Amino acid sequence: MKLEELDRLLAEKNLAGFWTGNVTGFDQNIEPSSPAVPYLWKWADIYDGLMKARELVNLAMSERRTLRLVNPGLPEKLFATPTIHISVQLVRPGELARAHRHSMTAIRFVVKGSGAFTTVEGERFTMRPGDLILTPNWSWHDHYNNTEEDIIWLDGHDGPLVKALDVIAVEMFNQRQQPIETIPDFSLYQYGMARPYETKPNFFDPPFKYSWEQTYGSLRALAMTEGDPYDGVLLRYINPRTGGPTLRTFGCEIQMLRPNERTKSHRHTSHTIYHAFAGSGCTTVGDHDLNWSQGDCFTVPSWQWHRHDNLTEDEAILFSITDRPLKQSLGFYREEGRPD
Repeated sequence: MKLEELDRLLAEKNLAGFWTGNVTGFDQNIEPSSPAVPYLWKWADIYDGLMKARELVNLAMSERRTLRLVNPGLPEKLFATPTIHISVQLVRPGELARAHRHSMTAIRFVVKGSGAFTTVEGERFTMRPGDLILTPNWSWHDHYNNTEEDIIWLDGHDGPLVKALDVIAVEMFNQRQQPIETIPDFSLYQYGMARPYETKPNFFDPPFKYSWEQTYGSLRALAMTEGDPYDGVLLRYINPRTGGPTLRTFGCEIQMLRPNERTKSHRHTSHTIYHAFAGSGCTTVGDHDLNWSQGDCFTVPSWQWHRHDNLTEDEAILFSITDRPLKQSLGFYREEGRPD
C-alpha cells in the first residue's frame, strides 16, 4: 500500500495522519500569533451608522439596536477579537429594550446621554457618561430610556469565547420589563468598603456600577504620581466580590495619558480593545499608527508591540477591555517590555 492510499482510506473514516500536514490546526511558531489585526473604528462612522439605524431599526424587529465592531482580520467577520465582542448600542427616548438573559457575561460603558437606566436582576442602575455597569452571565437585564435624549453605550461581552465552548444560551423574560426588587445602589451597599459580614451573592460576578465621578477622581489624584511606564495612569476595575479582575473572562481598565505623555513600548498575549473617552492621541501598534480622537475605538491584538502618545496639551482618557484574566487563569499570559 502506498502512503497516498492510506491517506485516502483514513479520510474515508474521518481520520488523518499527522504526516499529512498541519492537521492539528496549530501553527508551529516560536511566538504567539493571531489573525486579528490592529484596526481603528472612527466615531464619525459609528455615529453616522447609529443615526441611520435609529430611523430604520425599531426594537420590535431587533431586540437591540447595536453596531458590532468587526475585526477585518478574523475569518468570521463577527467580532472585534477572537475572545471579545464589542458593539455600540443606542436607545431612543421612551424605548424599552426588553428583558432577557444569556450565558455571556457583559458590561456597559456609557458614552453619551444621561438619566436612562438598565435593570440587572431587579436592581436599577442609572446611566451617565463614564459609568461602567456589570451584567453577570445568566442575569436578567433590560434597558429603559425615560429621558428626552438618546443614550449610547458600549456593549462588551465574551460571546466569541462562549460560542467556541458551545455553551451559548438565551432566554426571554416572561414580561418585557422585569420588576424592581431592591433599593437604588443596593449592590454598592452590599459590596462597598463597609459591607455585611456574611454576604451570599447569587452570582460569582455580581451586578455592580462603577461611577464615573469616583473613577475620574482616582485618575486625577493618581496623575500626580509617576504612573505606569507602558500605560500612563492606569486603573483596573476590581471585582467587588473577589478583589480580582473585573470578570473571570475579561477585565476592564481605564487610563489617563497626561499632556504630551509618551509611554514605552511593550507587548502581551492578551487582546485589548480601546475606546477614546476623552482627548486624542496616537497608538502605534507594530508598523501601524492609529490616530484616535474622542469616541474612536481601536484594537491591539495579542503579542504586538505597542505604545501610546498624547500629542496635545490636554489629558486623554482611554477605556479598555482585555482578555488578560482569561489568559492568566489558564497560564497563557506573557508580557514583556521593549528595551530602550
